[in-house]
Amino acid sequence: MNFYSFARGVVKVVLSPIYPVKVIGHEHFPKTDGVLLCTNHIDNLDPPIVGITAPRPVSFMAKEELFNVPILGNVVKRLKAFPVKRGMSDREALRVGLKLLKNGEVLGLFPEGTRSKDGSLGKGLAGAGFFALRSNAAVVPCAIIGPYKPFKRLTVVYGKPIDMDSLREQKASAEDATEVIMNSIKELIDHHS
Repeated sequence: MNFYSFARGVVKVVLSPIYPVKVIGHEHFPKTDGVLLCTNHIDNLDPPIVGITAPRPVSFMAKEELFNVPILGNVVKRLKAFPVKRGMSDREALRVGLKLLKNGEVLGLFPEGTRSKDGSLGKGLAGAGFFALRSNAAVVPCAIIGPYKPFKRLTVVYGKPIDMDSLREQKASAEDATEVIMNSIKELIDHHS
């Protein structure tokens, strides 16, 4: 058993009794090939909740500061996350993300770039659109519907992959592609709230 599977099991045992999770749409998640998983961001617990509900291991792009925290930084690294410098174009993070997708792995992103203060969906950053247009990965929208309150049910919804072919053909901008992704996440939230 690798570290990711072990940690996933531990997190599931710890979090599941406190935050019971209903998962919808597992069948939409591609079983093979690269997947760009784009999720709304409402709480610091979003990455572990997605990690224990996604059918495949997820490599999250995480803020660089986390990797500098003693012990936590090492754990985050071993959980397949990689750092991104916030507030600027981080070419190394973009390169790592594209490589993961090309290698048939799952790249997890929170397109808003930061947690929502009030739980509402914010504007997505261009990075999600960049990965969607520059790779042939399936783009899967995901909605976490809270709030995070002990013993209250959380819902995690995996939507059908978004067809990005027409946007790629039109040579759409990364911003336009991100907007399509954010609209898909919003539809999941509206439909299942």
